[in-house]
Amino acid sequence: MSEAPFRIDALKVACSSCNLRELCLPVGLTSEQLSALDTMVSTRRSVKRGEALFHAGEPFGALYAVRTGFFKTIVSAADGREQVTGFQMAGELIGLDGIGTDQHTCDAVALEDSQVCMIPYNQLESLSREFTLLQHQFHKIMSREIVRDHGVMLLLGSMRAEERLAAFVLNLTQRLQARGFSASALVLRMTREEIGSYLGLKLETVSRTFSKFQDDGLLEVKQRDIRILDLGALQRLVSSVNC
Repeated sequence: MSEAPFRIDALKVACSSCNLRELCLPVGLTSEQLSALDTMVSTRRSVKRGEALFHAGEPFGALYAVRTGFFKTIVSAADGREQVTGFQMAGELIGLDGIGTDQHTCDAVALEDSQVCMIPYNQLESLSREFTLLQHQFHKIMSREIVRDHGVMLLLGSMRAEERLAAFVLNLTQRLQARGFSASALVLRMTREEIGSYLGLKLETVSRTFSKFQDDGLLEVKQRDIRILDLGALQRLVSSVNC
């Protein structure tokens, strides 16, 4: 029997004291409601880099709020090819794919050593009926995921390689900035091959486009370290698609 890909942390998770509370489900809840949520979110799991939090086909029973680290979600085609469908960071939920069919439809794999808070879904449903604000926040999160999916469809359907990569870098930077990180510098947790899979581009195209952005003075690229040098130019690349 293989060893579990994660370990359960014995420490109690406290939503009320988490520095991600404004980005996760607890936003706007009263202290009494947060206390009830603390009781529900009773376990924390650590997932090592390269290991899966869950696999496609496994029974769905919980959502996972990323506390630290970075994940990718992937689906596998019948011929064995893998398609990256998203990247999740601290303060975001993983596992929404399993709600409709009671089983996961993708794999969630850690891109670095990570930690998640486990939220049993049946308890979340019960608590949401009791606290309408929690239900409202959960619906907002689901809506955000739908909007993000629509954004990916736009990327794949109408944008050139430069526009796709510019939109990806801007989106990633904005999400990291909301978590207190730099607005102009980031470290890519994913490989260029994974970025290409997500954006529908070949590895060579991603590398070539990064090099072009550097040559044109838009970015400074050192391996996985990215620094935005001309934010306006990147934004114009993306906005030109919507004109």
